[in-house]
Amino acid sequence: MDSENRVVLNVGGIRHETYKATLKKIPATRLSRLTEALANYDPVLNEYFFDRHPGVFAQVLNYYRTGKLHYPTDVCGPLFEEELEFWGLDSNQVEPCCWMTYTQHRDTQETLTVLDRLDLDTEKPSDEEVAKKFGFEDDYREGTLSPWQTVQPRIWSLFDEPYSSRAAKVIAIVSVFFICVSILSFCLKTHPDMRVPVIRNVTIQLTRNIKTWTLDKQSTEPHVAFFYVECACNAWFTFEILIRFIVSPNKADFCKTPVNIIDFVATLSFYVDLLLKECGPTVFDGKADILEFFSIIRIMRLFKLTRHSPGLKILIHTFKASGKELSLLVFFLVLGIVVFASLIYYAERIQRNPKNDFTSIPEGLWWAVVTMTTIGYGDMTPKTYAGMVVGALCALAGVLTIALPVPVIVNNFSRFYSHTQARSKLPKKRRRVNPVEQPRPKQPPGKTPNTGGPQNGPSGGAGGPTGNTHRRMNAIKHQNLPLPNNNGTHSIALVYRILYAVLFNLPSRQMTLQMGSAIQMKVPQVPK
Repeated sequence: MDSENRVVLNVGGIRHETYKATLKKIPATRLSRLTEALANYDPVLNEYFFDRHPGVFAQVLNYYRTGKLHYPTDVCGPLFEEELEFWGLDSNQVEPCCWMTYTQHRDTQETLTVLDRLDLDTEKPSDEEVAKKFGFEDDYREGTLSPWQTVQPRIWSLFDEPYSSRAAKVIAIVSVFFICVSILSFCLKTHPDMRVPVIRNVTIQLTRNIKTWTLDKQSTEPHVAFFYVECACNAWFTFEILIRFIVSPNKADFCKTPVNIIDFVATLSFYVDLLLKECGPTVFDGKADILEFFSIIRIMRLFKLTRHSPGLKILIHTFKASGKELSLLVFFLVLGIVVFASLIYYAERIQRNPKNDFTSIPEGLWWAVVTMTTIGYGDMTPKTYAGMVVGALCALAGVLTIALPVPVIVNNFSRFYSHTQARSKLPKKRRRVNPVEQPRPKQPPGKTPNTGGPQNGPSGGAGGPTGNTHRRMNAIKHQNLPLPNNNGTHSIALVYRILYAVLFNLPSRQMTLQMGSAIQMKVPQVPK
């Protein structure tokens, strides 16, 4: 019969009916191995119950029917993967039309992983998390923390976590102040009005007996006030980097951080410059400009602001995430620069051009860079008609080349920034959910669930009232019906409701009548 080839699946309260042969289309899966011996099989309702997501199962069952797995847009990607893993299906079988939508959660997970490494959380961590970070969680659990283990995390929070306390915010403001003053001093001391001339007394021999002297401006040097300003700033930077190194959780990771490397090199350059000026003035006489050039490393202290600004961290990692697009942009720019530099060189030589600015291809490279980046200084311009055509094509190609990767970079920044804002508004304390209790195994015939011993009476067998109590649970518990007692007595309402459940849930009416008559035979007559 056709009813014998069908199977009823109750998934999350929603019943699905299909053919057994349909479930055999994909072997080695959970649905292809359904048997009546399973614990989730209900013989009264003749169905298999699974407490899983019904929306995802609709697509799973459709996959058995059509052989095409589609992704429902109303569920999250990790939930869809967990459901497919439960049913024994491969997530790589998702159709191409749904693949881009399905894999969006993987990009989101990668973004969240990057944000976790950036440490953008402004919430104060717990004492257990701090102990785990510094590597003395065992001492914390035992309550045997030393005074240094108690003070070290607090000092680290003061200098490295600006949002941990008010004192940390004050230290962060002081650090930013010294950074800004140091950069401002570095820039202002190059202004002509801020420099002091170095005067040299030169003696001139006019005659054999007459000498005179004159003042000669040899060079200029910054005002002495800038030296004291740099001494004060570098004293703070030295104190800060030493304290942070001493109380850092991991010395090796601290030394590998790019910002710390820049801070150390910039601070060291000040002391090297000071040592060379004091100990070796004769060696570096006339080479002061060379020493000032190497002090440009101090301008890199601006990157220290990334420790105090989450936006700068996001911007830097946006460029890291857009590395492929940026490399593609540089490749096409270099290709276009070389091509158009060669074209403009030969285009300007076709006609007579006495004022030709492109005397070689290397000079044309500079013009191509300026034109493709839409700057146009105007120091080199084509004079012939062929050169003007090449210039127009160069400008158009530059606009298209630069404009194409920009939306990808903007999208990456928007993704990082939006997730950062969402994380900042996310509550830190979540409600704990207990694990799901697994269904109990099915008891073998002839044994009771309590003692496990055989029952020989009519009320103790597998078909007796006590054995049928657990079978009828799924059929009557959703209607809040009274359970049968141990002596097998039932009320008339209970008999009618059980018959009602059997009539509307069994696939075959003939089977329904047989089970209904069996139930009536086992129910004793109610006295009038």
